Formats: sequence, structure tokens, C-alpha cells
Amino acid sequence: MRSVLFFIGIFLVSLLNAQNPSPAKKQTVPIIIKNATIHTALGVIENGFLVFENGKITYVGTVAKTISNASVIDATGKHVYPGFIAPNNYLGLNEIELVRATLDYNEVGDINPNVRSIIAYNTDSKIIPTIRVNGVLLSQCTPQGGVVSGSSSIVQLDAWNWEDAAYKTDEGIHINYPEFEPHGINAEEIKRNEESNLKQFELINKLMQDAYAYSKEIEHISKNAKLESMNGVFNKSKTIYVHVDYIKGIIHAVNFFKNYPVKIVLVGASDCYQTIPLLKENNISVILNNTHRLPTRSQELVDLPYKTAFILYNAGIKYCLATTGGWQIRNLPFMAGTTVAYGVNKESALQSITKNAAEILGIDKTAGTLEVGKDATLFISIGDALDMQGNILTSAFIQGREINLDNSQKQLNKKYAQKYGVKEE
Repeated sequence: MRSVLFFIGIFLVSLLNAQNPSPAKKQTVPIIIKNATIHTALGVIENGFLVFENGKITYVGTVAKTISNASVIDATGKHVYPGFIAPNNYLGLNEIELVRATLDYNEVGDINPNVRSIIAYNTDSKIIPTIRVNGVLLSQCTPQGGVVSGSSSIVQLDAWNWEDAAYKTDEGIHINYPEFEPHGINAEEIKRNEESNLKQFELINKLMQDAYAYSKEIEHISKNAKLESMNGVFNKSKTIYVHVDYIKGIIHAVNFFKNYPVKIVLVGASDCYQTIPLLKENNISVILNNTHRLPTRSQELVDLPYKTAFILYNAGIKYCLATTGGWQIRNLPFMAGTTVAYGVNKESALQSITKNAAEILGIDKTAGTLEVGKDATLFISIGDALDMQGNILTSAFIQGREINLDNSQKQLNKKYAQKYGVKEE
């Protein structure tokens, strides 16, 4: 079996033999984008102008701008968007699902708050260029597995190595909270699952108690790497991302973490629509996972995952969208587009993968909207970027650097178009 998987892996690698584009060079001249429909994530500017220099936006508006040495892009009929932000995924930590050696998102052991996902981030991943061609330019590199998975970091998707990619490091600790949802085919299995939930909670409870006491110590007799990595959560410089889906787990988690001076964000939270008053009372944000999926329970409406974003939006709960894994991140803008069909207005849907995501991840001072002073991380699309037919990028910039939108899939398409005499679009 192992040999079969090995040869499958070799075959898949051979399919991905194209080279990733080199990272872009630093911006050297001012760039003016003119006559575009500019979606700032705060509103829409028709026939707008956007200027950026040295990687920062210096103007957004309707007044025509001229700079003597500037490069001008005429975007008449096109749309400008902030770079999309993808929370909670392991892009750059996995490559080929069938080849264990290419998976580096799950550490051994249950309690690993000191595990740093950023140092395992692979900038040479062939998946990354296929993601950013759909407008996703920032990502949250997130560890998986165990009870406490480790710390995540925000990365920008055009870099030579993880140090270059790092946008905000070790910004949050990820905890897989017990669901407390009775399940099993018989009483014995239900009991085992209940015992497992309690054991999982006891591990979390002990970690929080020990870490809080450790953070209060002025001097430590000896250093504890796991407790040391938790220090930032008690002054809220780090966020606790609580991965939980069902209503009992959500209620339990919110009430438990109220005992500590921490900021929590719910991740997944399939049942969040049933806990609206609790979320509002405690000012808790939600990262909704995988809008394009079936409901978690067979008796639920089949389109409930599509509707959940509108329920949160209508209730005034801050949320953003995410999709776990690596390859599926390319569909993030289309998931936002799906929420429009179920009631969310177009600009609010855009905010769910830009402004809201930046605020929840703590990078809103530099990313998430097109405003003066923020990073020039943005792209130009032929049409509506939340629609599959309109999401066709002509240019993209990360911190002012114009990135190469080529990728292995485009190269393979070009190669076999030539072989079979197919005219390229």
C-alpha cells in the first residue's frame, strides 16, 4: 500500500513540474490606476483614481491625478478590490494529501501552544500561485490537530521564504474545544464520547489555569515554553481561536473563557445562528468555515450553510468567511458571492473576506480596505470578483509590488493547448 501511495505521489509531483514565478521586486515608481470602479470595502467609487507609492496607498477618490514619473494603468470598465484575506487554513503547510511527507500542519501531542506554524510555511508551494490568481493575497497559516494546535501567523502570498512572507507572526492560539454533543450508536459509545469531551476540557482548563498563573509571575524559577507562548493571550495581544461547531460547545466555551481576560473568536461555529444573543452580549466574532458544504445535521435545511452568513449579518454579528485546507481557498470569493444570493448585500459580502477578516485577525491597520496610508495590497479584475465569470485578474499588487499571476495550471493549459491546437482564450 505504501509503495502504491509513493508512486501516486511521484505521479502527482510530475504533474506539478512547472516552476513558481519569482517574487516581485519592491515598488520603485508611483502607480496610478485610473477610471476604475473601486471597491474600497467601505463603499464604491465609480470612475475612480487610486495612487500608491513605496507600497502604500496615497490617494483614493474621483479627482484625476498626475505624477511625472508614475506608471499609469487605465482600468476603464474594470474593478479594483482590496486583496482578499483567507483565515484558518493550512495553505503552505500541505502540498499533496496522499504524501505524508508533504503535510506539515499537525504536530504530535495534545497540548502544543508553543508550536509555530510560520516556520513550516513553504513559500515554494505550487498551490499558492493558483490561489492568488483569484484575488486571495493574504492568508492565515494555521496549525491543526490535538487539543491546542499551536499559534497561527498571517502571511502575504509572494515571498522567497517564511521570513519574507510573515505579515503578522504568532497572532493567535488555536484550541479545539469539546462539543459536548451526545453522539454514538449505543449508550456505551455515547458514554465514551462524553468521557472524551470531559478529558479534553480538563486539559484546556489546566492549561488556562497554569498559563494565567504563569503570566502573573514577575520572575520565573524556570522557563516553560508552553506557558510562555500563552502570555500574550492575557493582555489580548494574541487571540484565542476556539474551534467549535455545536451549540452546547459554543455556550460552554463562551462562558468558560469569560473567566479570563482574553479575546476569543469562534471558528467553524456551525450552530452560531442559534446563539445570537450570547454572541452579541459578549461581543464575539465568528470565522465561518466552508460556506459551500452540506449542513452538519441531516434534519437541517440543505441550504443552511449558505444562509448562516445572512443571519449573522442581519443580527449585527461580525463575521468573516474561511475555507479549510489549501486548494479550496481559491473558491473563497465565490463563497462570499453565494452569501449575496442568500440576502447579504454585495459590499457586505466583500467585507466578509476583506475588512471584517482584517479586523478579526488584527491586521486592519494595514490591510482589508483601500484607504490612504494602508498597504497597496489590491488587484484589478475584469468583472465582479465575487462571481466566477467576472473574477479574471489583469493585475495584482502586494504591498505595492506587482506580482506575477502565472501558475502551474496556466502553464499546463498553455502546453497542452499547443499540443492539441486549441486556441487560448
